[in-house]
This record gives sequence, C-alpha cells and structure tokens, in this order.
Amino acid sequence: MRQTNLDFSQSIEIAPKIHWVGMYLENDPFQCHPYFIDNGDESILVDPGSMLEFDAVIRKVRLFTDLKNIKYIILHHQDPDLADSVPEIEKLINRHDLRIVTHSRMVPLVKHYLIRSDYYEVDKNNLRLTTENGLTLEFLTTPYCHSPGAFVTYEPSSQTLFSGDIFGGIEESWEFFADEDYFDKAKQFHAEYMPSKDIFNYALSKIEKLELELIAPQHGSIIQKPYIRDLITKMKDLDCGLYIEEKYNDELIDIIHTLQQKDEALKERETLLFQQSKMAEIGEMIANIAHQWRQPLAIINTIVAIAKEKNQTDLLDKEELAKKLEEMEKNIIYMSTTIEDFMNFFRPDKSRDDFSIRKAVTKALQILSASLKENNIEIKLEGNHSLVINGYINEYVQVILTILSNAQDVILQRQVSEPRISITFYKQRDETILEISDNAGGITDADISRIFDPYFTTKHQSIGTGLGLYIAKMIIEKSMDGSLHAANSPEGAKFIIGVPHAVPHQ
Repeated sequence: MRQTNLDFSQSIEIAPKIHWVGMYLENDPFQCHPYFIDNGDESILVDPGSMLEFDAVIRKVRLFTDLKNIKYIILHHQDPDLADSVPEIEKLINRHDLRIVTHSRMVPLVKHYLIRSDYYEVDKNNLRLTTENGLTLEFLTTPYCHSPGAFVTYEPSSQTLFSGDIFGGIEESWEFFADEDYFDKAKQFHAEYMPSKDIFNYALSKIEKLELELIAPQHGSIIQKPYIRDLITKMKDLDCGLYIEEKYNDELIDIIHTLQQKDEALKERETLLFQQSKMAEIGEMIANIAHQWRQPLAIINTIVAIAKEKNQTDLLDKEELAKKLEEMEKNIIYMSTTIEDFMNFFRPDKSRDDFSIRKAVTKALQILSASLKENNIEIKLEGNHSLVINGYINEYVQVILTILSNAQDVILQRQVSEPRISITFYKQRDETILEISDNAGGITDADISRIFDPYFTTKHQSIGTGLGLYIAKMIIEKSMDGSLHAANSPEGAKFIIGVPHAVPHQ
C-alpha cells in the first residue's frame, strides 16, 4: 500500500478485518491512532482517543458496522489522548455487556473519566481474551512503558501488534507507514517517555519473541514487517529515561529484577504443579485400567472354573479345551493391549507432530470406554475426520481425558437420567475447534470464573486435586499455542478447545 494512495478521510484496512479509524491532524507531530477490529457483534475498538478525534472515529466505524456491534474497548494506558472519548462512545454503543479491556492498575485511574461499563482486567484473565466466535487476543505486560500497568495486544491470526506507546513517534513530516528512517523519528519519543534502557529492553525482549507482520502503535507510523526486526535492534541500544532522577531510575531497575525473579518462581511453581498433576493422573489411570480389566478377568476366571469342573468329571474334550484356550488368549491380548496403550500415554512426547484430532479423541474414549459403558453414558461423536493439528498428541489426549472425566463425575454426582456427552470438532478460520459438552445442568456462576484456577475443585477433597483443568489450560495455551475456555449450553457445561490448524506440508 503506497502512502500517496491513502485517503485519511476514510478508514484504512491495515490487516484483514483490522482498520485504522483515526484522524489526520495536519501539521501536528503528535498523531494519535485508534484502531477497529471487525469481529461481528463482538467487535473491538482499540485506544479510541480523545474528544478531538471523536467525530472522525465514530463516522469511520459507522461506515462498515453498527456501533452496537462493539463489545470491547481496549485501553493500553490511562492518558486522555487515548481514553478521554470513552464515556461518549459508551453512550452511543449503549450495550450492557460492553467491557473495557485494560490492566487492573489502570482501573483506578480511567474510572475518573466516568466510565460506566465493567472492566475486563487482562492480568486477572491469563493475559488472554477469547470471544465467543473464536477470535483470540493475547496481552503482554510492559510495565512502566510508559505507565505501571502498561501492556500491548497481539492478534495472532494476522500477527498484528497493537503496541500502545511503544514504537510511537513524534514526527514533523508524518507518514502513515514507517520507512527505513523511522528510528530517527521515534527515538526522541522513547528517550523522553520510556523510563530507562533496562525497563524498555524488558518489554522489547517479550515483543521480539512474537511472529510479527505489523506493528500498530498509538502514535507515529505503522510499521510493516520489513522494518520491524531492524527497528527493535536499534531500539535496544537507545538511552531512555534522560529526564528521570538517577535514584528513581535505580528503583525501576530493581523492579525489573524483581519481576524476573517472579517469572522464575512461577516457572518453578508450574513444574511442581505438573508433577502433582501427574501423580493424580497415575491414580486415575490405575482406576481406568481396573475398569478395562474387570470384564476380561471375569471371563477368564469363569472359563478356568468351568474347565476345572469339567476336567474333574472327564467332560472336557480337546475341541472344547482348544476353544476355551482361544477365548482366554483373546482376552489376555486385550489386557496386554490396554497396558500398552496406557504406557504410550504416559511416555512423554519428544517433539511436535501433526496428528488427527479424530485419533486423539478415539484414544481418550478407549481409555475411558469401560467406565463410560458401566455408567450407561452415551457418547455422541461428530466431526470432520480429516482435521489435523500440530502439537503433542499425548498431552492433547490428557486434556480430553480431564474434561471427559470431569463430565462423567458431574453426571454421576447429579444422577442425570439418560446421561450424554457430545464431542464435536470442526475447522474455524485457522483453528481446529473441539467442543465437549454434557447434559448435567452446567457450571454455576460462582464457579465458572474459577474452574481453571489451581487447586480449585468442586469435588470432595478425597477425590479432587483441583489441578486437572489448570494443567489442561496450560497444555493447550502454553504448549500448543491454543485456547481453552468453558461456557454453559442450554443442557450443561461446554468446553471449547481451539488449536491452530496444521500447516500443509509443501
């Protein structure tokens, strides 16, 4: 897209379904950029700006959607050039479920604009937002760049980063898209607004790990992929905090060190939780083996008892003995296969591989088949058999088992008549979605926001560790770059797992 072809009186699509809806302020070096993410009736407005841009922003959004379709407003910090227009925008949207997406440290400040909507605090929601129709946003905290609760927003499907003040610029000769000289135009802004080189580099170290096609800052120019890597490298060497007292700068560096120590402590905690979860799984697996072996052991025991009795009375002929031995061998092979399946399940995956989602679901159902049959739980399975995802199949099976086991426990606890678990998988955009739902009445409002917290369980302490769903969420979101969330359907609970679809091999 060439600079000369841009009409700033209109919205400009900078990525699929992502639009710049700002206002060009002539001869003003401090350009402010609101953005709009078109997501149906769950659309998102990013950093809407001040009342100076209010009329332009509203007009441009209305060109392609009704304002009532906006469900989320993201505020990357609390300054008026970013947040001042929100109360007026709220009135036009007039939607009871409108949410202000921001950091909890921003809320005490932005509420002074007289914002009425509820807040979606990113740091209290696993730094992720997944809409009901599947759009996922990821958030990275960038403390003190330039405010304590600062963060950036990453839209993974288009690989677009809404970077707030980071990568912003103050330019006399402003251009919509950055060029190779953009660092010279951005360095003054960062030298004045970023507190220190160490603080700034802490934020940059998170950002450079992302796959980026586009950076959309609140100020300055939009940065396209060819210029991103070089710009980050130059930014790392920039001296920041030139106007901050040395004592305060030292305190900020101490905060960075504290944050790094907390990161290490969290990693150690996660390792411990995984170990505890694995021990709990072993207990569940032993119980499932017992279920799987109960029937073949009973058959073998019956065959042996009958054979002994007939042998004692000389009624056992060779043909019948051969038939009985064949039946016993068949059941022993089944038991041996069961053990092999469980051993494979516990064998850690060494590398990511493409695998059929149908195969993973089938493995999980095989492990639970005996207990599901014993409890007369109907399984409804529906989906595209050709769907393939990339990841760790044993870990993915573990997630499915956790959800199925929980559904079975709730069904038994609530004594559901005609119990049923439905499993559906399908492709949605670039993700493969697996939905597991039951007809046990759903999750209470008090519990649904906590079910993925570690050690939270609705089961009795003797049978519930409260780690299953926490570990499941970590597997899907950290190991497989996906999402896992829960909702209620008309009949019961529904768990939705989204994982990026495997890229076809060339």
